[in-house]
Amino acid sequence: MPELLPCILLLLLLPCFIIPALGSFSSSRFGWLMCLPAFAAFFLLLKAAPGILDGQPVEYRVPWVPLLNVDFSLHLSGIRLVLALLVTGIGGFIQLYAYGYMHGPSPTKRMAILLYLFMFAMAGVCLADHMIVFFIFWEITSVSSYLLIGFNHADKISRRNALQALLVTGLGGVSLLLGFIMMASVTGVWHLSEISAFQPQLVSSSFYPAILTLVLLGAFTKSAQFPFHFWLPNAMAAPTPVSAYLHSATMVKAGVFLLFLMTPILGMTTAWSTALLISGGITFFLGGAFGFVQNDLKKILAGSTLAILGMITFLIGIGGSKAILAAVLVLLAHAFYKASLFMIAGCVDHSTGTRDIQVLGGLKKAMPLTALAAALAGLSMSGLPPFLGFIGKEYALKAALYSPDKIILLSTIIVSSMLIVGLALKAAYKPFWGTPQAPKEDIHESSTSMLLGPLILSCLGILTGLLPFTVSQLVISSTDQLSTSAYKDGIHLWSGFNLPLLLSTISIGLGITLYAFRDKVTPALAIIKPQSFDSLYEGTLNAILKFASKLTTGLQSGFLRHYIIIIILSTFVLIYQKLITFGVSNIFNSALPWNIPVVVITILMLGAILVAVNSRSRLTTLVALGLIGYGVAFLFMEYSAPDLAITQILVETLTVVLFASVVRKLPDHKPLSSTRSKIYDLTLSIAFGTMITLLVLKSNSLNLGHGISDAISRLSYPEGKGSNIVNVILVDFRALDTWGEICVLAIASLGAASILNTGIRKREK
Repeated sequence: MPELLPCILLLLLLPCFIIPALGSFSSSRFGWLMCLPAFAAFFLLLKAAPGILDGQPVEYRVPWVPLLNVDFSLHLSGIRLVLALLVTGIGGFIQLYAYGYMHGPSPTKRMAILLYLFMFAMAGVCLADHMIVFFIFWEITSVSSYLLIGFNHADKISRRNALQALLVTGLGGVSLLLGFIMMASVTGVWHLSEISAFQPQLVSSSFYPAILTLVLLGAFTKSAQFPFHFWLPNAMAAPTPVSAYLHSATMVKAGVFLLFLMTPILGMTTAWSTALLISGGITFFLGGAFGFVQNDLKKILAGSTLAILGMITFLIGIGGSKAILAAVLVLLAHAFYKASLFMIAGCVDHSTGTRDIQVLGGLKKAMPLTALAAALAGLSMSGLPPFLGFIGKEYALKAALYSPDKIILLSTIIVSSMLIVGLALKAAYKPFWGTPQAPKEDIHESSTSMLLGPLILSCLGILTGLLPFTVSQLVISSTDQLSTSAYKDGIHLWSGFNLPLLLSTISIGLGITLYAFRDKVTPALAIIKPQSFDSLYEGTLNAILKFASKLTTGLQSGFLRHYIIIIILSTFVLIYQKLITFGVSNIFNSALPWNIPVVVITILMLGAILVAVNSRSRLTTLVALGLIGYGVAFLFMEYSAPDLAITQILVETLTVVLFASVVRKLPDHKPLSSTRSKIYDLTLSIAFGTMITLLVLKSNSLNLGHGISDAISRLSYPEGKGSNIVNVILVDFRALDTWGEICVLAIASLGAASILNTGIRKREK
């Protein structure tokens, strides 16, 4: 059974390599074949479901990077199974729908490949247990969604909105990785299935605020929660199959899925509840308000998606088994009706050429099956009985009713639910039962491949509502996994006449009233402008780009002098910081002994430095620099390093000869630096020279590699057959390094020889 999990991932990844090798997609068989891997993965998950529901999760682990303590670990239980079933089941219908929706073999192939890549990544997010593996799949969803949202890459708006989604979710991904690393550093555990045992240790840690902030940033950006809600409506630039998949069961659900997983790990604290209630509540309302002022079907549905995601986040923030149960029910119901409604929007656009509800109306006669699917999905979205959407909303009201802050929580749910009812009427009722502004005669019903998904998914909404026992064990198992107390009551369609039923009825009535007076209400809701954060994003992005441009211009001016100054200053800051950290009080204790020859050579070198600095002849400066180099060679020899001395003499000679052959080609020296510039250069040179001096002295007083030093001393004679340790290091222990230096010298010698030979030949001519 454990091998089942990698097989599921392999099933979803293989089509990405097989589809390009297939022939033309002109045959209808290909469309039906493309959905088979997704449905095969779905049935494999169903096969594992009985054991999982009995409390026996499926686990798979193999070593991946043992040195970093990373294994490829997969885990399937409770809420993971719920989302994995949605990802594969709805994914199969989307693949079938995309074949009927797309035009031409090439776009159809590309769409199928990208959808399977995204499906593979989302399945990986559902199954991954090791936090590093989870993060990798998380990032693949961001990249693949970027390719899907920007599918129409010739369109500038599509490219812009795809990049926006990538940048926002990418920021969250990096934050999530940092949060995971901090969690592992506190607990010493990398597996999500094991880390919940360390919840008290995590929440009491001084790192908890930082961990919570980073993880919530990852979840909020992925699920478009306030203040990152602006990217989701813009993602509607994607083709309809992409919107139907990303915004019903997959990408936007990844964030709330992460919140579900983190509930037993980081939850049950005031900070957790406050953050989720505020962000979820605002998103709940803003999504409904945004959708209600729109006329494009996809934008209306995008607003309702925002609202439902906010509702799920809001319920997780309430906490407790009742709220978690309601959140899982809402997640399931939303996946069924939202995927159906998005595909219906594509069918309408496909048949009529528009998604504008001001133009659409009366389509029920020309598109009866589409109208049926829209009616079922819209009723579930509105929360009417006997649909699963009704059960989810009623249990959400029950969870809020038993909360200490029930007045605020109930008010938020009722007002936002009212807006969702209005959105359902605009998206599902108006196009089919409303009055058309400009009736068309060439409207036709969509193909079977496009209708099958909406019909089945919308029917699932009413079937699971009428027969809640079909999903009750799965939902309750997920709830028990995520909450501290087991949920003991069952899931029922009818709980009698009670306050939640009354409140649900009130929200439906208010929603119908809101729709009836939409012309008067819309201007008031438009004032809210939930998309204002999109302008903030644009301003921030432009500011970053301008800063980067100015920084690049400043650092890469094109002048070698500026580059040298930047390198010296950077090195100066880093080295001095380390010198201060380690201390410089004892560095002169390790200084080598002085004698008369050393003092004389040092004085001569200082004199050569003064000559080099003040001379106006390039040749004189070159000779002075050569004397400094030979002085260094003498110091090497004086302190028993003849090999280094010989190397220094060879390098210095070669350098002087090479520069001498070039200097004579240069124009006469002219002083161009101002007095201020000279003072600046002098200060920088003295500071850098002092730093190098202190660094050399400090390095002589440190011995950080005792084992290496002792081993070299011990092995030099028996292994290297040499009594001079320096020689053995150069020709044995660091033979390749020495060989590289020899090659450099040889190449430089050849270059110098070619320059000199050129001059000799010219004189001979």
